[in-house]
Amino acid sequence: MDGIKMTDNNELTQIKQERYRFATLIVITVLAGVSQGMLLPMLTVLLEQAGVTSGMNGLNSAALYAGVFASMFFIEKPLARFGYKRIIVGGMIAVMAASLLFPAWENLWFWVVLRILVGIGESSLHFCTQLWIISSSRAERRGRNISFYGMSYAIGFSLGPVGLNLLRFGTWVPFAAMAACFALSLLLMARLPNEYPEKDPSRASSDGRRYARIIRLAWFALIPSFLYGYMEATMNSSFPVYGLRMGWSEGWISVLLPAIGIGSLVLQMPLGVLSDRAGRKPVLIAAAFIGSLAFLMVPAAGDRLWVVHLLFAVAGGLVGSFFSLGLAYLADLLPRPLLASANVIASLNFSIGSIAGPNAGGLGIQYLSLGSLFYFLGGFFLLFAFAGLFFKGRQEEGGEKQPVG
Repeated sequence: MDGIKMTDNNELTQIKQERYRFATLIVITVLAGVSQGMLLPMLTVLLEQAGVTSGMNGLNSAALYAGVFASMFFIEKPLARFGYKRIIVGGMIAVMAASLLFPAWENLWFWVVLRILVGIGESSLHFCTQLWIISSSRAERRGRNISFYGMSYAIGFSLGPVGLNLLRFGTWVPFAAMAACFALSLLLMARLPNEYPEKDPSRASSDGRRYARIIRLAWFALIPSFLYGYMEATMNSSFPVYGLRMGWSEGWISVLLPAIGIGSLVLQMPLGVLSDRAGRKPVLIAAAFIGSLAFLMVPAAGDRLWVVHLLFAVAGGLVGSFFSLGLAYLADLLPRPLLASANVIASLNFSIGSIAGPNAGGLGIQYLSLGSLFYFLGGFFLLFAFAGLFFKGRQEEGGEKQPVG
């Protein structure tokens, strides 16, 4: 009897630890979303007010994602050596330090270096929290937890641009607020025990063969991470330039941008549940098609801000779930030992899209037209929807048993 009671107590303790870990990682994801949602448009506004060209502004914004991109080439080995907790803490410290240094010297190239540091810190944080949540979640709750992860980032992403209003109290204030948020999250992390990812048996094969196999089996499921990165970075970095040149105030820009995140927040869970029942591919194709139409209609809306707000909410609601839906589709298609490496490829695609977004948006505004920003966005999502018609997803042994076609 005592043995049974002790077993029950151990299980209860383990469940409590799992819940605390999940809650802590979700809070950290929200704070990371706030940081990214606030930092990019804020720096864009400051550079635009300083007279920096839209092309150079976009190039400066892309530096953050260059850091994200670079970190993916070396993140797996440090993670295997130091564990989830230490890498997450290191990423938070890097972002905190950069946040406090931005207002210390308003120099274009100094900010490039700081953005790269932020990119490395945030990508390390995101990669580890995401992988830790997926790998530690019980099978029957994994889909729900992935949706919560996407929702938590959407909450932070939608709240972030509101921080633009803190600039009226001084340039230092929003940066100090970001640093304070990460300081609080460090206190939460202090209670978490460190854990390590499971060793991948497929490491016996070469990295090239493993990655080639992932791309061959799941190329369509890897594209959503690129599109999500492109959309997020474009809206945060180039849309403020679009808004200012349309004659809109910083206050209106801070109201319009969160519509993307709010739409994603509202539809994240319904789309996840629908994809469980109807299959990931048809949901991704339908969301991309309707979302592309919403983006393409923004230039036609002109100064009717309520229409722009509605279009952003529709587009964000449909394509704002792309990253988490793409990860879920990868889990459907691939054996579990390949998921960590697939996550690296997805993160690299996110980084490439995030680098391409501000550059294409900034150069398009400078050399083509103001509306080219949304023509590029709509065009890419439309191409993705048509590409899905030619993808024949096949579930490999070890993949999640979900509808894939």
